[in-house]
Amino acid sequence: MIIAVPKEIKTREYRVGLTPAGVRTLVEDGHTVLIEKGAGTGSGIADSDYLAAGSKLVDTASELYRRGEMIVKVKEPLAAEFDLLQSGQILFTYLHLAPAPEVTRALLERKVGGVAYETVQLDDGSLPLLHPMSEVAGRMSVQVGAFYLQKENGGKGVLLGGAPGVRPGKVVILGGGTVGSNALRIAVGMGADVTIIDIDSRRLGYLDDHYGNRIHTLMSSSQAIEEEVTRADLVVGAVLVTAARAPILINRKLLRRMSEGTVIVDVAVDQGGCVETIRPTTHDNPVYNVDGVLHYGVANMPGAVSKTSTFALTNSTLPYVRSIAASGLADACRADQALARGVNTFAGKLCNESVARALGLPWEPYVP
Repeated sequence: MIIAVPKEIKTREYRVGLTPAGVRTLVEDGHTVLIEKGAGTGSGIADSDYLAAGSKLVDTASELYRRGEMIVKVKEPLAAEFDLLQSGQILFTYLHLAPAPEVTRALLERKVGGVAYETVQLDDGSLPLLHPMSEVAGRMSVQVGAFYLQKENGGKGVLLGGAPGVRPGKVVILGGGTVGSNALRIAVGMGADVTIIDIDSRRLGYLDDHYGNRIHTLMSSSQAIEEEVTRADLVVGAVLVTAARAPILINRKLLRRMSEGTVIVDVAVDQGGCVETIRPTTHDNPVYNVDGVLHYGVANMPGAVSKTSTFALTNSTLPYVRSIAASGLADACRADQALARGVNTFAGKLCNESVARALGLPWEPYVP
């Protein structure tokens, strides 16, 4: 198979779809790997590294998309890339289609086999290709929040770890999954006063056993959320409903009750966000203020730590890339139900029920 890796064009997206080690493995498997020139620069990977691994360099994105049978990316295609997509092509990347009707429409119109990293799902419900970037985003969320809590950056002027004789900052984490538990790890490490809220009592029990009296755990309810976020210095949105739009947990009315200078980092923004007033932002302009509350809505947070993120992502995606390249999408999906769940579009049809429900579109299950 001809596997093609383009340069990402999303604002300040420095990750790349494959590392040289991944390229070498695929070449050893007998495949051709095309890399757009400069694709790895933002992750500290030179074109010469890819050449040494056995790839072929391609000058332009248009040539790369024209020749590639499977496109391996990091982020969803942007409008400038829609016309580059080819009928029958496999696109393997993060898609997050539930809040993105224009991307969905482009994939359907061009009859692309869109396989979304974030909906590849094991039988136990875990998401192996979302997991590494959720870990990174969760850890970054508290780091970023601490930065914006500084007074000159628009926050309250609160140090999360406090100081001798001074209370630490209060962090509220909405969701105890991969993002939330990694945010919790960093917040506890910084010495903050941390409350984590989730709908799963077993998950809360696990976190309570692990951290003991260093954290507070609460079952999710509108009352619990209301009481905690109105006292918070930093709120981390870490809610995930696989393939669906995130539920709104903080509405505008509640936001108005939050104190001035509070920071919200909504990691769920790429699924629509769990805060009514959140919207996607970029690393160029990451924050904005609503009712005195600072909102951080960067949808590709891990792109800021691109070297770590690229290597972590390839570690997880490469086995699936190898499987598709070796057998074709249909046979690979027949052999692996987790991968089959990742197929969001195929031959002009929408194949994911949650995405279809979010967008109000018809759907048909993918049958390989």
